[in-house]
Amino acid sequence: MTLGRSISYAALAAALLASASLVLAQAPTPSPSAAAAGPVTLNTGTGQRITVTLVAGGLAHPYSAAFPDEHTILVSEQPGQLRVIRDGVLLPKPAWETPPVPAGSTGNVNDNLHFIALHPGFAQNHLVYLSYQKPGSRGSTMALGRGTLMGDTLTNFKELFVAEAWDKSGANPGRIMFLRDGTILMTVGDRDGLCCNGSEDTSQRMRAQALDNDFGKILRLRDDGSIPPDNPFVGRQGALPEIYTYGNRNVYGLAYHPVTGELWESEIGPLGGDEINILLPGHNYGWPLASPGRNYTGTKIPWTQPGMDEPRMFWVPSISPSGLIFYTGDKFKGWKNNAFLGALNGKALWRVAFDMPKPQQNEQRETLLTTFDDRIRDVQQGPDGNLYVATEKTSGGRAPNGTLLRIEPAP
Repeated sequence: MTLGRSISYAALAAALLASASLVLAQAPTPSPSAAAAGPVTLNTGTGQRITVTLVAGGLAHPYSAAFPDEHTILVSEQPGQLRVIRDGVLLPKPAWETPPVPAGSTGNVNDNLHFIALHPGFAQNHLVYLSYQKPGSRGSTMALGRGTLMGDTLTNFKELFVAEAWDKSGANPGRIMFLRDGTILMTVGDRDGLCCNGSEDTSQRMRAQALDNDFGKILRLRDDGSIPPDNPFVGRQGALPEIYTYGNRNVYGLAYHPVTGELWESEIGPLGGDEINILLPGHNYGWPLASPGRNYTGTKIPWTQPGMDEPRMFWVPSISPSGLIFYTGDKFKGWKNNAFLGALNGKALWRVAFDMPKPQQNEQRETLLTTFDDRIRDVQQGPDGNLYVATEKTSGGRAPNGTLLRIEPAP
């Protein structure tokens, strides 16, 4: 079952009216306790049966996962610990911890460490990059640093870049990804503290449209934290040179499309209007002047504005998309080149399939793991060709209620 789609908003509006038909039916899934007790086998919409296995439990809000080699998984815990899973065993000692919050700062002690990225030359240099919340007297902002993984310890950690996005409400999201040219992207949220208190004051969210700050932006940096000279706003008066795109609300996923080569991102919208965008340097993605969603007060936002890019896909109601990948392996029947993204609000793993060789025209959407009642923080393809998802029961805090799960074809 597919739905024809064009890039125009007229077609997207029609898709909304038929949104119920987009989600493929799925057999009921067992409870999380059953998954913890042993592997669970599920049916999917393509006829591919899958097995879900607990890799590690007792994680404190795992935000991101990375695979240094086929025996090792790194997991970032939101309170500030970088954990190591070696040959299926969660090591008790963290590989690294964020420094204590300095006296007089306003940082959130439960929201410190966010995303992981391995340097493209990791096999030779062992460099691991982390995004984290940096506290200070002006609030917190998003920062980027790197260290060297030596055995089970991250050593020689150095701060490389600090975003100009200081705010009392904290810093998000911090998704980081290396591009094919060796530069690294880092996402910074709009940090609109007025979004949800009944106010129509747009002054904070409008920072995403201004080029003199890093709120609501995607930044592009060299691997040492310096600014690439070919960034789109280098040399423009009043613009920060690290900015790659702007008008992005809260970007939690970045991935290359394996067929088209385009750079895609998943972005949490306001009340409805979660987006997937195709990124181009220097482009404006609309927030808060254009969105398929509404403000939290219920007031409408125009869907389009001249000079602003429209989303490739969107969700209404919101699913709060997190990690995003395209599966490139051969282990799962009918899943090659499908997109997978986590859902925090929707508590599901979404699979999006595209008709080939024209992936811009037709798509199918399916939800997986829906009754596990877990927020999916991250999804990754492992070196073994299986899928791995990081989950949590609730948002925030220090409770060790998160897991890392492996999804593989059923025997």
